[in-house]
Amino acid sequence: MPRTLTLLGIESSCDDTAAAVVRATEGQPAQILSSEVFGQTDLHANFGGVVPEIAARAHAEKLDHMVEAALTKAGVALPEVDAIAVTAGPGLIGGVMSGVMCAKGLAAGADKPLIGVNHLAGHALTPRLTDGLDFPYLLLLVSGGHCQFLLAQSATKFTRLGGTIDDAPGEAFDKVAKLIGLPQPGGPNIETSALQGDPKRFNLPRPLLDRDGCDMSFSGLKTATLRARDALVAEHGGLYRQDQSDLAASFQAAVCDVLAKKTRRALQHSHAPAIAVAGGVAANKTIRAALEQVANEAGARFTAPPMALCTDNAAMIAWAGIERLRLGLVDDMSLAARPRWPLDDTAPAMLGSGKKGAKA
Repeated sequence: MPRTLTLLGIESSCDDTAAAVVRATEGQPAQILSSEVFGQTDLHANFGGVVPEIAARAHAEKLDHMVEAALTKAGVALPEVDAIAVTAGPGLIGGVMSGVMCAKGLAAGADKPLIGVNHLAGHALTPRLTDGLDFPYLLLLVSGGHCQFLLAQSATKFTRLGGTIDDAPGEAFDKVAKLIGLPQPGGPNIETSALQGDPKRFNLPRPLLDRDGCDMSFSGLKTATLRARDALVAEHGGLYRQDQSDLAASFQAAVCDVLAKKTRRALQHSHAPAIAVAGGVAANKTIRAALEQVANEAGARFTAPPMALCTDNAAMIAWAGIERLRLGLVDDMSLAARPRWPLDDTAPAMLGSGKKGAKA
């Protein structure tokens, strides 16, 4: 195995088409030579959420352009990369298939190893890319439809300590933003609106805080926010800007309290020396600050990715590919796209996962 590895990463699991080149030399910090992302927010703006068919078509149209842009910016030709890593799941199946087929074509044409990466593992291993975090560490993964506490023991071994039994925070942010009249994506817009709001105006619930363990629930919180909105509309005939900001702030505060208290429990249970938070919700500054305070109180190291690496990106996929390649784990042309792919496949399915199966 060469001491220095350069990988091309491809990500297309939801509504961001991304490609990146990452170089890693043993004993030195990894280098992100390029990270290109084409966001699809404008394409889905009129639909109140991501439309899978539109997303898949956009991925198919943009993937080759993102790969070319990433290689050009990195100053690396395709024959110079050591392998090609691609998100093989979980995610919207059309988008995942687009990325896998693109990667297969590149790998076959350039005669390079192909590495299928779990999208969640990309987020989970990001602290090792950005901060050189050693195993083991506790991870709070809050990405899209996922929210779980994991003990990261190696690049391939993750033990789930708990997770959401219904909606994940990312889903709840998007749904609450829609019901109080904020545009998508919900997370950033709720955070912005909450800056002008009173987080104590509405006494929203903190689900499952009275129960032991690390499991979480956000569906009831979402419903409580809906009822608070309906009460305002019935009383005033509509929702005023200050009402909107107060609802956003109160909802965000409730999510923050749940995540902070459950993180405290997970640290006590795992005895991990460090806690990392990863995924799109990790970009929320209020939540970051609360989790960092919990870590400081527990005497644990706290890490969170730079904002650009919280949301979906291909640099994390390239890095996860490097971790797998170092272990000799590569795939062949039978690599299949997977809509669901748990990091801890020994843990039982979470409750409340719906007709399509467990989110976690």
